[in-house]
Amino acid sequence: MPLIKKVLLVEGMTCAACSARVEKALNKMEGVVNANVNLTTNKAVIEYPSGSIDEFDLVNVVEKAGYKAEVEVERDLDREKELREKEIKSLKTSFFISAALSLPLFSAMFFHMAGIDNILGNGWFQLLLATPVQFGIGYRYYKGAFNSLRGGGANMDVLVSMGTSAAYFYSIFNLFTGVHEYYFEASAVIITLILLGKTFEAIAKGKTSEAIKKLMGLQPKTARVIRDGIEADIPIEKVEIGDVIVVRPGEKIPVDGIIVEGNSAVDESMITGESIPIDKTIDDEVIGATINKFGTFRFRATKIGKDTVLSQIIKLVEDAQGSKAPVQRLADKISGVFVPVVVAIAVATFLGFYFLKGNLNTGLINAVAVLVIACPCALGLATPTAIMVGTGKGAENGILIKSGEHLERAHKINAIVFDKTGTITKGEPEVTDIYNFHQWERDEILRIAASVEKTSEHPLGQSIVKKAEEELIKLSDPEEFIAIPGKGLKATLEGKVVLIGNRKLMTDNDISIEDGEDILLHMEEEGKTAMLMGIEGKISGIIAVADQIKDTSKKAIEDLQKMGLDVYMITGDNERTARAIAKDVGITNVLAEVLPENKAEVVAKIKSEGKHVGMVGDGINDAPALAEADVGFAIGTGTDVAMEAADITLMRGDLQGVVTAIRLSHRTMRTIIQNLFWAFFYNSIGIPFAVLGFLDPMIAGAAMAFSSVSVVSNSLRLKRFK
Repeated sequence: MPLIKKVLLVEGMTCAACSARVEKALNKMEGVVNANVNLTTNKAVIEYPSGSIDEFDLVNVVEKAGYKAEVEVERDLDREKELREKEIKSLKTSFFISAALSLPLFSAMFFHMAGIDNILGNGWFQLLLATPVQFGIGYRYYKGAFNSLRGGGANMDVLVSMGTSAAYFYSIFNLFTGVHEYYFEASAVIITLILLGKTFEAIAKGKTSEAIKKLMGLQPKTARVIRDGIEADIPIEKVEIGDVIVVRPGEKIPVDGIIVEGNSAVDESMITGESIPIDKTIDDEVIGATINKFGTFRFRATKIGKDTVLSQIIKLVEDAQGSKAPVQRLADKISGVFVPVVVAIAVATFLGFYFLKGNLNTGLINAVAVLVIACPCALGLATPTAIMVGTGKGAENGILIKSGEHLERAHKINAIVFDKTGTITKGEPEVTDIYNFHQWERDEILRIAASVEKTSEHPLGQSIVKKAEEELIKLSDPEEFIAIPGKGLKATLEGKVVLIGNRKLMTDNDISIEDGEDILLHMEEEGKTAMLMGIEGKISGIIAVADQIKDTSKKAIEDLQKMGLDVYMITGDNERTARAIAKDVGITNVLAEVLPENKAEVVAKIKSEGKHVGMVGDGINDAPALAEADVGFAIGTGTDVAMEAADITLMRGDLQGVVTAIRLSHRTMRTIIQNLFWAFFYNSIGIPFAVLGFLDPMIAGAAMAFSSVSVVSNSLRLKRFK
């Protein structure tokens, strides 16, 4: 039964304990295969077999856990932006009101310390200012705490509401009993500082999804379609497959299609990262949202809506940004038990000071400081913010990473296997050498060979025809043509019998190849395929064809080796040819004469040696090997099947993308580890200080609030990755 994915928009999550609580509740549901809750995007992604669960049951489970939820029908960036702006506006307003009421209370503390009496020190005046902050501005924390406790868990709101309530109600107790020790300023300032931190956090979280906004903004809004012979601008949503669309210079191409008239140069940098415009003519594919630079052309729409390349990229990036890296599981486990442990520590602190030292005031203040410093907000943001920025940055560079898990795995790779044809090489044979014997001239050898081969569909034959066309040589038509499988071909041209093929073909037709033996050996050592040519029973020429190495392959392989990776090349070529090409690019680990169906077994064998293996390929026959590897890299210029099987897709055919992807994974993982370190550091260092009375509750509030901001800001540094 096929699995379907349902996305829920969850409201009310404030920290890692919240997201862990919702995730746990959803994963407990019967039928749910996997549930993943992301604190940064406020979304839950649930996978389950089609028809096994009603989506309203999912919403109910989230609401029972103490949060609001609704099913996301279709991603609406404008709606997300509106909700984000509404949240930021609400937080800003609350902060300014809270700050205005808290400032006099904060000032009163200094006047009291200086021994100056004024109305600011009056308990009833302080109660008047503190109450709206505690129950008006702080209502969100009480509500969040109630929902969380009702759902059977405890989150940041529980800690904040407990800590501030303790300070507030103890101050009231002192006010009524005539003790002039008030802590109204502590409760009010804590709420104010946490609000300030949450405001900064909301603004910063909005910036982490900029990559998606950029991609979605690339889509043109209209298309100029020809219907019934009339050109008309229509909304992009109304374009149908088969429509003929006109594109003028400087315009964006609306959808994917094939050119039927005209030619141009198209800037595809938004998809591939390649800045040089690509020449396009009739029968060439064009991609929606790329920019037509020069000519006017017409094309037939072949993919629209969610099927276009851009839409697929956006979906891949969305899925990746909503995913969870395995490293985050540690943070989730800790945050799930963190709040109850902190409450126990706070209670123990209070009781310890009260019973052992007889000091109620100190016990209370230290317990409040423990509750406030320990809020696990930063823990929940440490991984998803870095994943969002990292995968977004990858997309900007033409590197599509399917999930946070694959980004983390890429960081561990220490061996990488490259398919040869179409990956290290261009996958397009080119004529490199032409040798002529006896009375024949070089150009005449090329003319005869191309004339004979023009009726052949063999790639090697086509490369000879292409070479003749490049040199503007006029070709003739053969009178007879016979393809001889595994050997070559036999034809009659201008009354002469022409043979083109391998040694076996020449031997079968009693043609001596003694004159060309040294040349043949030399060519094979250089990794070239040599085709012998016999005319009228005598060897007349040799044409060498080679699959040229991509310009960037050598540099990319060198960079990977410098990073400490073992590099392998896998190919079906014979050992001699394979080693010649491997030598040119600097690879020593050569796996030659490997049949397509055995590539996955070879990858599995390297894995069995304890290595974390990356596989790079572009063809259908690479798909099993890509799936077998720890991380599969598909060259995006290859086939859809390879891209589907791969974990990371490189939109360019450039191997430098593999280097960039691995470097990006290293950088992202380093950022995640830094984030987790600081998140744990704040809590683990702060709690003992708070217990021992070295941390004022207000400073604890500021530290807790800005721990989240520092984590998100650190993730945003990834935007500078080049």
